[in-house]
Amino acid sequence: MSQVKIKSALISVFYKDNLAPIIELLKANGVTIYSTGGTQKFIEEQGAEVVPVEDLTSYPSIFGGRVKTLHPKVFGGILHRRDNEGDLGQAKEFEIPSIDLVIVDLYPFEETVASGAAEQDIIEKIDIGGISLIRAAAKNFKDVLIVSSREQYSAVETLLKEKNGSTDLADRRKFAAEAFDISSHYDSAIFNYFNQEEGLDKFKVSERSGKQLRYGENPHQEGHFYGPMDELFDQLNGKELSYNNLVDIDAAVCLIEEFDASENAFAILKHTNACGVAIGTDVKDAYLKAFEADTVSAFGGVLVCNQTIDMAAAEELNKLFFEVLIAPAFDTDALELLKGKKNRILLVKKQNLTAKKQYKSLLNGVIVQDRDLVTDQAADFKTVTKREVTEAQKKALVFASKVCKHTKSNTIILATENQMLASGVGQTSRVDALRQAIEKAKSFNFELKGAVMASDAFFPFPDCVEIAHEEGIEAVIQPGGSIKDELSINFCDEHNMAMVFTGTRHFKH
Repeated sequence: MSQVKIKSALISVFYKDNLAPIIELLKANGVTIYSTGGTQKFIEEQGAEVVPVEDLTSYPSIFGGRVKTLHPKVFGGILHRRDNEGDLGQAKEFEIPSIDLVIVDLYPFEETVASGAAEQDIIEKIDIGGISLIRAAAKNFKDVLIVSSREQYSAVETLLKEKNGSTDLADRRKFAAEAFDISSHYDSAIFNYFNQEEGLDKFKVSERSGKQLRYGENPHQEGHFYGPMDELFDQLNGKELSYNNLVDIDAAVCLIEEFDASENAFAILKHTNACGVAIGTDVKDAYLKAFEADTVSAFGGVLVCNQTIDMAAAEELNKLFFEVLIAPAFDTDALELLKGKKNRILLVKKQNLTAKKQYKSLLNGVIVQDRDLVTDQAADFKTVTKREVTEAQKKALVFASKVCKHTKSNTIILATENQMLASGVGQTSRVDALRQAIEKAKSFNFELKGAVMASDAFFPFPDCVEIAHEEGIEAVIQPGGSIKDELSINFCDEHNMAMVFTGTRHFKH
């Protein structure tokens, strides 16, 4: 049956916002409405007649409302096949009426968990009847329209108006697909709540909001983003975010969140690696110091700051072609200036990242790990050389380590206490990474004497500290842990260099 005239409906919802127009349309079309509890009262307040579910089933709502609609006369009315003579015969024999439309939503389980409610309150928000009605109606989409969320009320209202209270098979199938999306998401949320304690080795993630991107990493690849992006950002200007934009934005946000709100921090990234990071006396100063580290790579980069972008900074930023600028706020005059380039993406960052896990597809499965949330602090330093680090060097080492943590391995960062001088990124050997950093620093006229060096992993040989010493670098931070640590320590002692171990490796692949 392609087209079905809605003659009867079962309505049982938690949220009643914007339901009234649908009730009015059903009433106008002479639809028999079955309902119970608070929904029944609401429908009757709209002036529509209601057949109580209890009258249909001859059973009251029992167990504190836990069992209301779980009955053969309800589920039989939804599930019997209208084109099957056997089903029709049984429906007649047991006086089971057809139900053509089911409007039901689910108890707010995720919202209750997020509120910090007691476990018993959370358990009571695990919907049984609602989820069963959704699955039943969605399964029998050939005959039944399932409306499973208040988000669909507007679409249903339009559908009923345009088709005079009838539905087509294509309509019902689409709503069925959305229903299974809702039910599977709901079950995943419940499982993940229980699995916080049980720790079953299972992986379930569900994101209901998504959008298709212009393309993936390259134009021949299709790309999508799934997640509530608008919770993190407001986009004030620019073209639609691309796959590569999103990857770089993620890297930029992770890096800038290493810095305290009391610091004026600015970073410039290209292909997820920082090409400039600095702390300044104000935003303009921080930007200029970050830009100074690599004035070539900054072109077309993703920029991020942890302070409001003011006019002084905007005037400097406006001289550079960049893809994205992220900040917690923009002064009005600064925003107007920066919006002068229509494709320039300007994002207001509204909150910090909260995810504790990260995952990606790999081989024929998914790999999952905890996010690296360890930030090396001076209190974690273990001085392993005779020479102690100065207070200024401690600050520089902490700064360099923060940048190093967010740079592709193998990596070396050269820095002062408020400026990255250069980086060596994504190299197959740590020596290559260091040589790349030195060459880059010199190409932008930085003096390395007195600078510090950070490494994301231990030195298996003393070659890196030997090369660093030749360039005048005086302090080093690394996790330690090599069976040949003593070789690097001994060289530092012999050449009056200071070195600290943190005990924490920061590989990033």
